[in-house]
Amino acid sequence: MEERNHSAISNRNMSTVSGRKKSVGQEPVSSVLKDGEVPYDPDRDWNSDEEVLAALGYKPEFKREFNLFTTFCVSFAVLGLLPSFATTLYYGMGYAGTGGMTWGWIVAMVGIQCVAMSMAELCSSMPTSGGLYYAAAVLAPPGWGPFAAWITGWSNWLCQITAAPSVNYGTSAMILASASIMNPNYTPTDWHTFLLTTFIMLIHAVMSSMPTRWLARTNTVGSILNFTLLIVVIIMIPAGNNRPERGLPKFAPSSDVWGTIYKGTEYPDGVSVLMSFIGVIWTMSGYDSPFHLAEECSNANMASPRAIVLTSATGGLFGWFLQLVVAYTVVDITEALDSDLGQPFAAYLQQCMPQNMAIAILSLTIIAGFFMGQGCMIAASRVTFAYARDGCFPGSMYWKQVNRHTQTPVNAVWFNTAIGILLLLLILAGGVAIGALFSVGAIGAFIAFTTPIFIRVFFVGTRFRPGPWNLGKFSIPCGTIASGFVALMVPILCLPSVTGADLTPDLMNWTCLVYGAPMFFILIWWAVSARKWFHGPVVNVDHMMLGRDEAVIEGQEEKAGDDSSSGEAAIKDGEKKGEIGV
Repeated sequence: MEERNHSAISNRNMSTVSGRKKSVGQEPVSSVLKDGEVPYDPDRDWNSDEEVLAALGYKPEFKREFNLFTTFCVSFAVLGLLPSFATTLYYGMGYAGTGGMTWGWIVAMVGIQCVAMSMAELCSSMPTSGGLYYAAAVLAPPGWGPFAAWITGWSNWLCQITAAPSVNYGTSAMILASASIMNPNYTPTDWHTFLLTTFIMLIHAVMSSMPTRWLARTNTVGSILNFTLLIVVIIMIPAGNNRPERGLPKFAPSSDVWGTIYKGTEYPDGVSVLMSFIGVIWTMSGYDSPFHLAEECSNANMASPRAIVLTSATGGLFGWFLQLVVAYTVVDITEALDSDLGQPFAAYLQQCMPQNMAIAILSLTIIAGFFMGQGCMIAASRVTFAYARDGCFPGSMYWKQVNRHTQTPVNAVWFNTAIGILLLLLILAGGVAIGALFSVGAIGAFIAFTTPIFIRVFFVGTRFRPGPWNLGKFSIPCGTIASGFVALMVPILCLPSVTGADLTPDLMNWTCLVYGAPMFFILIWWAVSARKWFHGPVVNVDHMMLGRDEAVIEGQEEKAGDDSSSGEAAIKDGEKKGEIGV
């Protein structure tokens, strides 16, 4: 056995770095595996990406046909600045007006960028499709890993599962608003919106079931269109607005734009501005996609974190430009919010644009929204696959299957689609009810994003092993700002816009119920059952305990040989538990 162990290290699981040998266990990752445990497979050689993934405990199951650019493309498509802004304008402009849209966006982006950079650091250290859920399990204090992974995973899944339905709902609303502009006799109904959104969901499900190479190419096209159309709209709005024909200046005075807080809520101005951040947070919640695509990306521990930061920074900058052009050209905020079109962005365009140009901009936004919805569905399917692989869902054995023809998790795609269509029934309960999907997406994302970041900052100490992309001495300050920002925003996002006697069921903010009820059930499930069988990320590669990595590097064969019996025990123990080292 000693000779077999040494041969396995020497011939299979070694790579040369600066003239020295190192085991797969020496990869710069924070792994769920115990110290010194090294992946072993006598039938294959590991390339650099496979070594990193194996050191995290997983065997390769996808083709790595994404790179930095194509991963960024998927992420930027999921971000979908133009359709996201159009869909959430009701909150961004409706709660605090142009003041919240201008300097409010800048304030919000400071916190969001800190979250993105801290997440990127975790991604470099743990580039697996489990993403934040895996990170929470690894970084949590001893004994708390499974619970941290359970909460993070389910919160992230709730965010992911609501993303495509909410995006496609916004796209459908814009399509029907365009029809209403073209034909004033037509008034969209809730049933029309539900059926059209369901139809778009089914189209995206078919598209998302395609092979990885096809997905990469499609999302590259979608992201290029998203970015190009965003630039076109940013140029078209100030160039084509017809405010002078209404007796108004071409652009509103800066003193009004930056200094006016619209009273869209009954709270003080500062709270109203914070409430308007839901638009920023929901719009900017797609930058985690590279984390979930890490197992399909080459050079993942560098390309994926770079894609996260690039997405957040690019989205933040150009999103602010879009906010500015709308803030300087809007005519009547109240009229835009209360329009019979049922879509504030369409009503805003109708205020300040000739009809043909308004329809053209809406059409461009709809195209961008279509590709955004498909990107959201791809990202959500990878999250569902990763969690099903670890047995989180009832029927996980079906949802974790990778289709042998497409090499993609097709079952997970259609599982998410079915749940998404059921969620869309909220459309029939009115605008406030379906609006909860946006708040759930924002809160679910932020709780999932910052749980491992919070653990990293306050509980980890030296247990975190930075990857090649890291923040260095800025890691703790950046994570602290991110954690504080989210702690402030979670209760703010649950506030209704009115208070006291004005607060009626149809004006209630149902986020607490739509997000809180499932999470309460998940906590009960944990207490009653899951804590007995859920042990966190389940490794699926064979392992042998080979002693300390330093001994392997220095060629201390005796040390490796002495631990061979521990290796056999580790394998047997891992097979029994279904997990190692949490």
